[in-house]
Amino acid sequence: MTRMIFVNLPVTDLPASRRFYEAIGFTNEPRFSDETAACMVLSDAIFVMLLTHAKWATFTSRPIPSSDVSEVMLCVNCDSRDAVNAMADSAASSGGQIDVNPAQDHGFMMSRTFADPDGHVWEPMWMDPAVANGDGPVAEDAAHHRAS
Repeated sequence: MTRMIFVNLPVTDLPASRRFYEAIGFTNEPRFSDETAACMVLSDAIFVMLLTHAKWATFTSRPIPSSDVSEVMLCVNCDSRDAVNAMADSAASSGGQIDVNPAQDHGFMMSRTFADPDGHVWEPMWMDPAVANGDGPVAEDAAHHRAS
């Protein structure tokens, strides 16, 4: 069985959050969605569960961080540099905050970041397939950057 990841995110406005995630390329899985949650599918293995604050509280008593605090940064690979920019641009035009961290470009790999309407930070990234598969060289300065 393929391992899957379900990212659970508390949201203040479920319909608005669903529209945001649809705008950046996720699809809704109605079998696991209702008035308290929306299951948003990115791939066969990656799902984001958008949960109202009341629904979130049924899973944990830990407080929900404010939208200006980063609890995690969720990195997702894209097929190309253009796809990274398209996702970031869609986030910006759909209510997200673009480039919350400086864009990174190391030649063989590049990324941008955005925050969704609730402040959850995402990092779409592209990596040269030769480097990702271990076949290509990594630029010396980029290797140094990763090591520091």
